[in-house]
Amino acid sequence: DGAPVGIWNGEQQFWISRFLIRKTEYVGDSAFINRNRGRARERARDSVLMADDTSSLKVLAKVSIILQISTSNCCFRVFVNGGELLLMFQNSSVQTLGLEVGINYGQIANNLPSPARVSYLLRSLNISRVKLYDADPNVLLAFANTNVEFIIGLGNEYLQNMTDPIKAQNWIQQRVQPYLTRTKITCITVGNEVYKTYDHQLWSNLLPAMQTVYNTLVNLGLDKQVTVTTAHSLDILSVSFPPSVGAFRQDLGEYLHGILNFHAQVKSPFLINAYPYFAYKDKPNEVPLNYVLFQPNQGTMDPNTNLKYDNMLFAQIDAVYSAIKAMGHTDIEVRISETGWPSRGDENEVGATPENAGLYNGNLLRRIEEKQGTPAKPNVPIDIYVFALFNENQKPGPTSERNYGLFYPDGTPVYNIGVQGYLPELIYSSATTNNVRKAFLGLTITRARYLNDDISIKSLLALIFLFFFCRDSLSAVFWSWL
Repeated sequence: DGAPVGIWNGEQQFWISRFLIRKTEYVGDSAFINRNRGRARERARDSVLMADDTSSLKVLAKVSIILQISTSNCCFRVFVNGGELLLMFQNSSVQTLGLEVGINYGQIANNLPSPARVSYLLRSLNISRVKLYDADPNVLLAFANTNVEFIIGLGNEYLQNMTDPIKAQNWIQQRVQPYLTRTKITCITVGNEVYKTYDHQLWSNLLPAMQTVYNTLVNLGLDKQVTVTTAHSLDILSVSFPPSVGAFRQDLGEYLHGILNFHAQVKSPFLINAYPYFAYKDKPNEVPLNYVLFQPNQGTMDPNTNLKYDNMLFAQIDAVYSAIKAMGHTDIEVRISETGWPSRGDENEVGATPENAGLYNGNLLRRIEEKQGTPAKPNVPIDIYVFALFNENQKPGPTSERNYGLFYPDGTPVYNIGVQGYLPELIYSSATTNNVRKAFLGLTITRARYLNDDISIKSLLALIFLFFFCRDSLSAVFWSWL
């Protein structure tokens, strides 16, 4: 009859005048589907939810859909995944701009959203490649069946153990193999910036650990799915400019020679963490800011090749290629496993501002979208993983270390780089999810026997909105027709 039936968050009235059953899809729980085949499925196929005003609903999302209700311009979805229950409302007019880069998903923080919620955020951004610093099973499970590709990591503390074939096999069988059927794990990084530690025992363990992990993958028949590499800091170079004479440090020669041979043998990429920010921070009076931010500038010329560089990152990439070539290899791909710019810093961290971070990452994304190569390799698109997805409030070190994120933990952008994503809001956590799920399934299964009076569908819809409105204990919904 058009009367208001609920208040949302005590602020906005949500008016529903009538419901017409027309299109509802059950796609989540197999037991639910099996027990409600036939008339229930047929009835669900012919139902629709229509509401007078849906503009006040917040955008929510989740990974595993239990129920979907669609209209011509909006969609409601109920999700249960990873011990959480969420409800999403999505308006078809909302547009997102995809990111054609990978992202580093660090988790050194105590305020980050759950992996299941992050899964939807990244997919709403069309990010299909993620780099982890471990092999967190919660993340790998949350991204199951999403087609997102993962680089997972073995920390430096694992290197000595990974030189033991038995320990390497145990780790892969426990942390990698069980997830491969549903989650796309494409690469394992064995160690991170090992040569920055000046721990010579660690240096000596790196290549044997990489070889042992790779051989284990071969023995398990997984080497066609998963490859092996390690990530280096840029300070493995002794010379970075001009790019044509890039060279590795002499004290690393014997170690890097073996690692390059390994990459050539197994066809895995050479990973570099490159941060032009550090060069500017250390010498702000010598390094032009526009040059490191991809802004218009005069650029610099390589006198040996007459190639012009209008940004530092591309010069750094070509310097790495030159260093690799100087050691006898031209068949190894260089990828940027980390690059980014902090939005905050200490007083001595010059340039760490949201404006500069937005310019650096925004301009970089545009270069990637245009599939630009470097001056020395113009036809080879650059493969980059941006650092990082979130600000991480528990990272040690200067303030900048905790402020590289594109997003705050609540899913809002730290600065504008022209992209928009959605972080679903948690309605119920693992403490109550099982009871909620039983309520959904139990009510629906019970009422499914009486579909001739529409009770099961209406009851389920009522529960969905009741849970949504009452998540803050500020609302009550009464359904006169239930």
